[in-house]
Amino acid sequence: MDLAAFAQEVGGVADGPVTITGTSSRGGGVPGVRCVEAPGGIEWIQADEMIVSCGAATLVEHLDAELRAVGQCVALPPAGTVGGALAVGQSGVRRLGYGPVRDVLLQAHYVGAAGSIVKAGGPTVKNVSGFDLCRLLVGSRGTLGFIGAVILRTRPLAAASQWYTTDADPWSTHALLYRPVSVLWDGVTTWVLLEGHPDDVGEQAAKAGLAAVSAPPPLPAVSRWSRKPGDLRALGGTGRFVAEIGVGIVHHSQPAPPRSLEPAAVALHQRIKRQFDPTGRLNPGVELHHV
Repeated sequence: MDLAAFAQEVGGVADGPVTITGTSSRGGGVPGVRCVEAPGGIEWIQADEMIVSCGAATLVEHLDAELRAVGQCVALPPAGTVGGALAVGQSGVRRLGYGPVRDVLLQAHYVGAAGSIVKAGGPTVKNVSGFDLCRLLVGSRGTLGFIGAVILRTRPLAAASQWYTTDADPWSTHALLYRPVSVLWDGVTTWVLLEGHPDDVGEQAAKAGLAAVSAPPPLPAVSRWSRKPGDLRALGGTGRFVAEIGVGIVHHSQPAPPRSLEPAAVALHQRIKRQFDPTGRLNPGVELHHV
């Protein structure tokens, strides 16, 4: 995908601060700062290699629809753009089974602070050598570079996919199941997503005493907490929440308690930011953030 026009629009250091936005479904953009938008569109799908190439502004919904036609999907949250999902780096509720968002990105072409196009990663895992810049870009919120085009890892669509509920303890339920895709808990009810062959899904559900439902619970939208998976039992009495068992992410109705980062971690983030963007022109004021 040709990113020359996008790079020219981003410009170099002399062009001053610049921000990037897509559909704004995950926030994005800095008020009062010149805004650019990455190119979109699917360049190609190689179903036999289970990879896809597309522009960062491609809607995840559109990408999912095109991949569904070849029996595949991509493990990105369903809303907004591909670039937005990668820049924010927040996995969906299928992370337990699908892995984190950073595992989806194989290769990225991004525009750096100097206005140059940079390639990170390779179209297959075997082609990646040296420092893995792709993992650094995911969750960086556009503070290290503006993603223009990507190659993503795809995965087969499951023959059957079904949500279930149970009143049983989520940890004991999880222990009864073989590789559940998601286990959610609101302090009272446990939701489970099972995928695979219909017979296997039905057998697992019967073994754990699960009842089929049409959808997972609605997620509180106020804040997203990060906890050690073993600390989720202590959430009772903190307000309305839905916790991702085995992952540690908590969707909560209350703002997250303040977290203090280790000084060494803060210093490392600052050094990385200065190396990639010495003048602070990319998404100024947005903190480097990894989830």
